[in-house]
Amino acid sequence: MNLSSLMPCGRCPTESKSTETMRRIRARSTHGLAERLIAYEAALDRTSQEGLSDTCRVCERLRRALSTLLGPNGYRTLMARALIRAKREAPSLTDVKVNDDGSIEGLTGKATEANAVLIAHFVELMETFIGETVTVWLLNDIWPDLPGAPIRIRGRNRDDHHDLAVEAQEVVQTRD
Repeated sequence: MNLSSLMPCGRCPTESKSTETMRRIRARSTHGLAERLIAYEAALDRTSQEGLSDTCRVCERLRRALSTLLGPNGYRTLMARALIRAKREAPSLTDVKVNDDGSIEGLTGKATEANAVLIAHFVELMETFIGETVTVWLLNDIWPDLPGAPIRIRGRNRDDHHDLAVEAQEVVQTRD
């Protein structure tokens, strides 16, 4: 018996439909989270960062936190990949680019309408590469006072992952 015949192939209509449904639910969840993060940054008094858009401030806070874990090049690579994915969904991001230092350039005009798309893709990639637990822990650490429900990805929150988040924090502290 060939074991590969027992593995899901992705060609079954019900399998594809459920996978697509889960992807859409996840995307809707991360898009909502991205909108909350941008709105929160917009509501803060950031006179020292007057020249930055709300989305750039979200990206900057993510860059500072993730550069510790991934290094500056790791963050830049992750953001560049998120931008590539976001451009497929929102063509208004065509002129936006990630600079060598990881900063975002070109989030003006029509591109500002797709800000949440960029942040949502970035959060999805964070979850993919560093895991859901560490992603939730980092987001809650960066924005501990974010209004509304606790930060969730796939319906879980920081409290559901407390033990693993503590372990992740210890790993980060040992790297310092």
